[in-house]
Amino acid sequence: MDFTFGLPRDAEGRTGVLVFVDRFSKMVHLAPVAVEVTADKSAELFLYLVFRHHDLPESIVSDRDSRFTSAFWTRLFALLGTWLLMFTAAQPETDGQTERVNRVLDDVLPEFVLNNSTHASPGPTPFFVNNARHPRVPALLAV
Repeated sequence: MDFTFGLPRDAEGRTGVLVFVDRFSKMVHLAPVAVEVTADKSAELFLYLVFRHHDLPESIVSDRDSRFTSAFWTRLFALLGTWLLMFTAAQPETDGQTERVNRVLDDVLPEFVLNNSTHASPGPTPFFVNNARHPRVPALLAV
């Protein structure tokens, strides 16, 4: 579990993503977040995105971000019997799966966002100009 920030701002002003990677299946769950995301909101996203698909994990690997080391997280997972395994910033390879997902996000997501955003001059997005259609993305498929 980790955050990556510094991405292009979305319509709601969020510039980060909370990344969850199931170590067994390698399934990735992503949640757009603002820089000010709280420990409580992170826990809510965990329950909504991870718990409902994977049940309660035996352990969670994370960096020492204050949102993950807060009394809330510590107490919650102590009550649930889940180990919180923290690594230091000097050893991010401890959570290599999540770090790989972060690198892909940092490489691919900004390009996608920029090509699917309107610009200062009125008109369609660059993706629409190139393909004569808007991209099919999961968030839009349910609409």
